[in-house]
Amino acid sequence: MTATPASPPLARARRAASLLRQAAALVLATALVLPTLGSRAEAQGRKIPLVRDAETEELLRDYAKPIFQVAGIAQGQVEIILVNDTDFNAFVPDARRMFINIGVIMGAETPGEVIGVIAHEAGHIAGRHLVRLREAVANAQIMAVIGTVLGAGAVVAGASQGAGGLDGGGAAMALSAGSIGQRSLLAYQRGEEAAADKAALRYLELTGQSARGMLKTFERFADQQLVSARYADPYAMSHPMARERYAALEEGARKSRFFDTPAPPALQARHDLVRAKLIAFASHPNVVAREFPASDTSLPAQYARAIAAMQSRGKGALKEIDALIRQQPNNPYFHELRGQALLESGSPREAIPSFQRALALRPNEGQFHIWLGYALVGSNDKALLPEAERVLKAGIQRDPNSGIAYSQLAIALGRQGKQAEADLATAQGLMTSGDVEGARRYAARAQKNLKRGSPAWLQADDIVAYKPPQFGR
Repeated sequence: MTATPASPPLARARRAASLLRQAAALVLATALVLPTLGSRAEAQGRKIPLVRDAETEELLRDYAKPIFQVAGIAQGQVEIILVNDTDFNAFVPDARRMFINIGVIMGAETPGEVIGVIAHEAGHIAGRHLVRLREAVANAQIMAVIGTVLGAGAVVAGASQGAGGLDGGGAAMALSAGSIGQRSLLAYQRGEEAAADKAALRYLELTGQSARGMLKTFERFADQQLVSARYADPYAMSHPMARERYAALEEGARKSRFFDTPAPPALQARHDLVRAKLIAFASHPNVVAREFPASDTSLPAQYARAIAAMQSRGKGALKEIDALIRQQPNNPYFHELRGQALLESGSPREAIPSFQRALALRPNEGQFHIWLGYALVGSNDKALLPEAERVLKAGIQRDPNSGIAYSQLAIALGRQGKQAEADLATAQGLMTSGDVEGARRYAARAQKNLKRGSPAWLQADDIVAYKPPQFGR
């Protein structure tokens, strides 16, 4: 029996339908596996600029601790990561990481404005919105593919009836399917955003904190949308319109007996210092001079001017930094700043006492260990290398994502003749920066000179055998 060949239009339509069915199968297989930020290195690979600062990170942890407790988020489950971006924004890619732009703190005059952001993001984590979002995305993709396949089916029917071109109804169905799936997903996201807002209000109430700062944040967003809102399609947005969010939250927020409760003075003071610090580090010295003129004698203003001076004059800013230390001799971050000014000006040996003092005041701060180790290595004194190795390893235990710590440890080990251990440290540092191939090369080299089965050999073996996750497959 010989098959009768289909007419060219029908054959093309059937091939199109077949391809679309294959696409549908592919979407069904991959829809539940969306890319997420798997590590700091991966985040950097996705062009997210990260920044480290012990003082800011400690403040954010203190802001988050009571919120996470009432939200049912286990202590240590969520790592708060600073993004070097001055926009007012924050996001959670999964249940283990919360990214907060430095712009959130720079733009917030009170702790409550930042705490409200943390509470909102905690609402997403506690509500398992990220898990359900993956399901919603899958459903939206499936809707789009089904609509497209149905449209192709209409094209096939038209072709079998002798139509020479695309059937109008089928083409329209195929083109509109993606829009329908997208709008379904966006509607779902708007609902989850509203749920996170309500959860944030509940967390603030349970912790006895005011929602005034959270309202101020949404008022800021609403003002920014005044011009664009007139032309915006609310059904094509992933977040509710800011004015609508503000109205929905305002009534509940004002009913709280804590609405007029300000942040504790000590917390406000810490916030003001961190805010001034970030503005100073993220801005040109001329901007700092305008924002914090010499007539402003407050401690935050002095802090900002000292940082600006350090960035322009290096250790020439010691006079301003020492003035800070005289006012708060037990503030570890002022000593850290002094050490940084000396280290970055090419005087690492002089920086050692400042970092030692900072570490004595905060013995568990990993970044202080790393600063001290950096200064010890930079001193080019062989007698200091064993101490540098010790403090750098202690820093890595507390802060395992520091590429600088691994690179300095590799130098300290190499100068002591411990080349295999130095190669392993280099490999570990390359892993934190996302250079997997480079890390494998150094780990393989380290393995050749390490005792088989030893802890160091096993660490090197883990790197050699590591295979990056294949997202979306």
